[in-house]
Amino acid sequence: MTMTDAPFLLDDRWSVPISAIEHWAYCLRQAVLIWQEGYFESNTDTVRGDLAHAAVDRGGNLTGRDGARLWRSLPVRSDRLGIHGICDTVYRGPDGLIPIEHKSGRYRPGGPADLQVAAQVLCLREMFDQPIPHGEVFAGATRRRYEVRVDEAIHTAVREAVEGIRCRIDNPEPPPPLVADRRCERCSLRPGCLPETATRTPLDLFTPRPLRDHP
Repeated sequence: MTMTDAPFLLDDRWSVPISAIEHWAYCLRQAVLIWQEGYFESNTDTVRGDLAHAAVDRGGNLTGRDGARLWRSLPVRSDRLGIHGICDTVYRGPDGLIPIEHKSGRYRPGGPADLQVAAQVLCLREMFDQPIPHGEVFAGATRRRYEVRVDEAIHTAVREAVEGIRCRIDNPEPPPPLVADRRCERCSLRPGCLPETATRTPLDLFTPRPLRDHP
């Protein structure tokens, strides 16, 4: 995890990092803590992800065994949506460009990674002015690539996520902890997020407590 693709002002709007879209779809508070508060912690899962990204993070252009071109760590942006980021891999084959987002774990259809790769597709469409029907998510746990079709519905979901993030950047107060659930169990931000406080009665330090009766 790096902050090199942090939000920046684009005209009168914040340009939103594509990585923030995935965090937003996963957990609102996680996205705000990372991209607004600048808070991040590492754990075994994030380190595993960094190691899995080691090859693509080196960047460079390659030629695949089938003669197709590969770009690693390709910077992309969309001025229409006001987003920017880096594609792990972009594959140019007979059918055109395909961005491939690398994940160390398993793939969950309809999950946050779909929005992330869809945002990459939308950037490439604008940059290269060509139809790009889908992107792919490579899941390290299964060593498989999964196709993500980028239709109007997912385009709308990306746009709504971007607007939500942009509004949060202008709000100085982070959202309160959500109800602790399975998402929190392996989240590296748990020590600073304190999701357990969402299920506890707030401690009032200023209201006097009744005196105890003494025998």
